Amino acid sequence: MSSEYGVSGGIMELLNQLSRDEILEVLSQGFCQHCEALLQQRVHNILNNKVSKTSSSENGSESIIKLPEQQATMAVDTIRTPPTPPNSMISEQLARPVTNSDILLNDGLGGTYSAINNGLSEEQKEQIRFSQVGRKKDFVHMEKINGRATNVLKGIELHTEVFNAEEQKNIVECVYNLQRMGQKGQLRERTYSEPRKWMRGKGRVTIQFGCCYNYAEDQKGNPPGILRDEEVDPLPPLFKQMIKRLVRWHVLPPTCIPNSCIVNIYDEGDCIPPHIDHHDFLRPFCTVSFLTESNIIFGSSLKIVGPGEFSGPVSISLPVGSVLILSGNGADIAKHCVPGVPGKRISITFRKMDESKLPYNFSSDPELSGINPLIVSPSVNSAQQGHYRRPVPQSSFLRAVVLQNQRRNEQLNKDKSEESAKTTNNDSFLSRNDDFPPLGRVSKVARSKQ
Repeated sequence: MSSEYGVSGGIMELLNQLSRDEILEVLSQGFCQHCEALLQQRVHNILNNKVSKTSSSENGSESIIKLPEQQATMAVDTIRTPPTPPNSMISEQLARPVTNSDILLNDGLGGTYSAINNGLSEEQKEQIRFSQVGRKKDFVHMEKINGRATNVLKGIELHTEVFNAEEQKNIVECVYNLQRMGQKGQLRERTYSEPRKWMRGKGRVTIQFGCCYNYAEDQKGNPPGILRDEEVDPLPPLFKQMIKRLVRWHVLPPTCIPNSCIVNIYDEGDCIPPHIDHHDFLRPFCTVSFLTESNIIFGSSLKIVGPGEFSGPVSISLPVGSVLILSGNGADIAKHCVPGVPGKRISITFRKMDESKLPYNFSSDPELSGINPLIVSPSVNSAQQGHYRRPVPQSSFLRAVVLQNQRRNEQLNKDKSEESAKTTNNDSFLSRNDDFPPLGRVSKVARSKQ
């Protein structure tokens, strides 16, 4: 692949032709699991030796311990570190392998300390994180709809590694803080709902921002849909940062920037019954998953087997930190549901309201206008249908590494898609009006604090 860009020779000869910054770029990209494991082991050996040598000289005026954030520069140069983080932090970072997904961006979603930020600009860090996102867009399940064979999963996408562990932690803490505010009555009445858990699968907590959505006809006779005369709290700042990333990283299109969301907080066994999202919301919309990996079931007809138990032809696993996109047939023909979850789970569903259904007192947020997607190389246009080719940076050596990762991931996606293609017959489906909890005040039965 190197000869493709006009360079030849062994690895050391190639590295000798690079500047320090170019070597940093190469080392900042992903490797195959065997090479990555080997590099990590070598770096950890060096780090452990450095720590053992300096532990006996704590009174020294300058420390040259190289933390994992500096692993990319060790073979190139010696860099004196800024004030060293606490020893406990060093031990924690040394105790686990460091990956590119550990990079934290200065966008309000991560923390203040990153394992491998040294020597990288914000643009470089974002390009690295963006290149790590996995994208599967070739879901296939054929059903007979109106006499025609139809892929009912067309428009479904799964994006993984969009939010790393540190970012997930901050988002979950934000959700729990919002839940505490709701329990204390510090949110608007229709923002927070915590119904009594009267049977298995019923009673999940919901928090709505941007609009009040009515799941079923309420006591006032309001039909399902957005209640335009009801007010809820606006999107929290952290959620707006999530939306910005989803648009910048080509998960959601800039033509459909969400202006509302609903948070679902599940206890073990809680579920979401079969449904199709209301057309008061535009397509596409997305759901981000946290805490526990769970399944979502798709099909034009789904069956209610029992409390929190459903059956259908296709089940897709939702990893923590992943984003599921629903559009096209996947949003409008296939119903979807979440069976009783195996453990504590949080999901955040972002949606854009139809202009004609906006609440009467709704005001657009200028912070969510004019979000520009990350610039993608023209090579993306030649990507296989059903796959997303990651952008290729300008450095020739960096392009070689990224293209190698892309081809490997595309082959993995191809292998998975061949296994997932199925054909089934339609099943009968019985819907019930009480599948979703009613919106309202917090239940008088206090739920234990998280």
